[in-house]
Parts: sequence; C-alpha cells; structure tokens
Amino acid sequence: MFEKLKSGLSNLLNKIVTTELKAENLRPILSELKLTLIENDVAVPVAERICDEMEKRLNGVQVKRLEDKRKIVEQNLREVLLEVMTTNEKIDFLKAVEEKRRKKEPFAALFVGINGTGKTTTIAKVAHLLNKRGYAVVLACSDTYRAGSIEQLETHARRLGLKMIKHKYGADPAAVAYDAISHAKAHGIHAVLIDTAGRMQTNKNLMNELAKIKRVVNPDMTILTVDALTGNDAVIQAEEFHKSVGIDAAILTKVDADIKGGAALSVTFVTRKPIIFVGTGQNYDALEEFKPEKFVEIIIK
Repeated sequence: MFEKLKSGLSNLLNKIVTTELKAENLRPILSELKLTLIENDVAVPVAERICDEMEKRLNGVQVKRLEDKRKIVEQNLREVLLEVMTTNEKIDFLKAVEEKRRKKEPFAALFVGINGTGKTTTIAKVAHLLNKRGYAVVLACSDTYRAGSIEQLETHARRLGLKMIKHKYGADPAAVAYDAISHAKAHGIHAVLIDTAGRMQTNKNLMNELAKIKRVVNPDMTILTVDALTGNDAVIQAEEFHKSVGIDAAILTKVDADIKGGAALSVTFVTRKPIIFVGTGQNYDALEEFKPEKFVEIIIK
C-alpha cells in the first residue's frame, strides 16, 4: 500500500538530511519533492502547499551536535502532511447514528459518487458495520437508471439479511429515498443508507437529480465514495460533487491496491471534508476507520 509515495518520500528525506538547511539548498530538493508528489496523484495545489510549508519550517534551522537531523526533518514533514489532511470538523459516523437512535429517529445517509467507485459495495460494508453494532438498517435503491443496479443492491441486502426499498427502473429516485425513510420511521429502523446513480460527475442532470434527492429527504450525512486508484480523477470528482451537491464526508475505496496514495492526501484538502472510512478489500469486513495519523506513519518510514 502506497509503496511509490513511501519510497519517493524516503529518497527525498535522505537528500534533505545531507544538505544544509537553507532556502537556496532546499528549493531544488523540494522542487523534486513536488514532482514526486504530483506523480503519485497528489493534486498540484496540495503538492505546492506541502513544499512551501517545508521550506518555511526548515529554512535556517540549526541542528545541534547531538540532535538527529533526519528526525527533525521527518517530524516537520509529518506535521505538514497532517495539517493538509486535517479539517475543522471531526465526524464520528457511529456516534452520529447513535445520537439519532437516542432521539428515536432514523439516521439517513445519502451516498454519491460515479459508477465504478465501489459505491454499492461500500454501502453494503457500512450496513454490515452498523448491523454488527446492533443497529437495524434499511437500504434504498435510488439508482433507478443503471441496468442491474437494483439487482446488485438486492443481492447485498439478501446476503446481509436486510430489507431493501425499491421502485421500478425509471422511477423518481427521490421518491424511493423518501419511502425508505418513511419505512424506517414506521418500523423503528435506525439507519437508512441510500444508493444513487453515478453517471459522469459532469452530467448536469445527475447533479440536479442528486440535489433534488437531498432536498426531499434532507439526509443527516451526504457521503462521497471515491476510488483511490483513479488518482487525480478522484480529486476532480470530489471537487465537482462537493460544489454541486455538498458533501459532509468521503469514503476512499480500493486503498489496499493503491501504490501511490495521493488521493488520500488530496481529497480532504480540496473539499475541507474528512475521509471517514477506507475500503481495504472485497469482503464486508474490509472497511476501516480512516486515521490521518496512521496514514502519515505508513508513508513516512
């Protein structure tokens, strides 16, 4: 996981450690760092921010005789990366679900993202996580356009032993979501997870449709699923969906196969919204809470 980013950062740390910490010496190395970050799917503004901050922090630093220069440089890089990935708002997904349960109201999560990001499988993983914690869950298939979308969600619902609300293909997606929330209220179900259509993010009709679903059901959380393997595309999607629909959080999928790691650094920075989970495999348990500190430890070793 993230091997390319790891080795790139390690090489550059070695170069910084063997040079005097002055701006004129640091700039060529940091220029190389910027290219390494961009090659590993870090968005250009994010790469620039990291390099500018590193120059500011390291320029003129005096290393005492017994101090470890590498540790000083590593610590500064660690702090800069964490700043890039930290948002003002912290989201505890399970706590948010629990708060709604205490109010005897269903928690509604609207999942958005383009086809192929693993959105439907991610919804199943989140449902499984909630189920294991003792929450009753209903799935809603508001993707009423893509051939096979209803059957795909239905298969997950059957495997997990969950109820699913669906209409016919071509039906109003907002009506499906509304019915699912009404069903949850009537049956004391704790969480409603809503699957939506995911044609290309530039499709205006899709964005208007998602905005309509959001208006009708007023979800507690709008969650974007992005595929880590799409690199900079993931960042463009995140920006587009956030601008058009407004997201509260993101889930990064296929992280286990990602050798670059740049998407994890960039998505939070461009949306200012946290990544709450990462998908780490195909089975229902392959969903982990995303911890920026753990991510930074993995890539700086």
